[in-house]
Amino acid sequence: MRLSINKDSALSILKVEGEGNVGVFYQGKELVRGKLERAPAHCPDQAFITLCERCVFDCKYCPVPKLQGHVKSEEEVLSIVEEVLQAGNLRAISLTSGVETSIEGEVERVLKLLPALKKYDVPIGVSVYPTEGCSRKFYEAGASEVKYNVETMDRKIFKKVCGDLSLDYILDRLREAVDVFGKNRVFSNFIIGLGESDDSVRDGVEALAQMGVTPILRPINPHPLRAGDCFMERPSSERLLKLAKLEAEILKKYGLDPGLAKTMCLKCTGCDLVPFIDF
Repeated sequence: MRLSINKDSALSILKVEGEGNVGVFYQGKELVRGKLERAPAHCPDQAFITLCERCVFDCKYCPVPKLQGHVKSEEEVLSIVEEVLQAGNLRAISLTSGVETSIEGEVERVLKLLPALKKYDVPIGVSVYPTEGCSRKFYEAGASEVKYNVETMDRKIFKKVCGDLSLDYILDRLREAVDVFGKNRVFSNFIIGLGESDDSVRDGVEALAQMGVTPILRPINPHPLRAGDCFMERPSSERLLKLAKLEAEILKKYGLDPGLAKTMCLKCTGCDLVPFIDF
């Protein structure tokens, strides 16, 4: 799991003897024991790189359009990959991006990078807002997996929070991706905490799984720059576990296994509950 460091937290992480090398403590009581993993580029064993930290779209829960951050050059990207390689932790390369000026531009940004990344001979994952036919181009250029995010499968909520985008368009691109990459190689972030019901989550997970897409149930983390822009409430641990177990049943029904992922979020497992790995 991935934990943020907060000096005011009631939890503490201390070195321990025996199995594992650290323990998480609460009021002097050890809750869990494990090991700290180095995350040289966002997560362990991957060079997980955000190419463009800007976006022309205005999804109401997302701070990226407000922050308008850095856009990495090809030289910067390759330098990060080299650093992870030299650290001895390069098992995969994952690329994600906002949209600096156009979705076509971001697809081209990735396509220009892929030839230079193939030499590392590790799986490459790509997560961008897709264009028609881009999955075939990514596959032929060396990508192993893709992730195109639906954000939410509740159509009313999607229209409110992602009004500049089209859910049907994204679903069409996901179908194309499964045709190209196959099952267990196509993923989609599915945000939990935008006001959706558990029934709508179940129906959405089933619709994606039936297509051969593995959903990633991602709890919303409300950002202060988006306060008041839409309903956002981080789901309880009980609800997340309930929905993750429901997802596991559906994935099993359609022959999908997140444990087979080679790149990106499902390989990392740090931010989300991953069926068949975490439980």
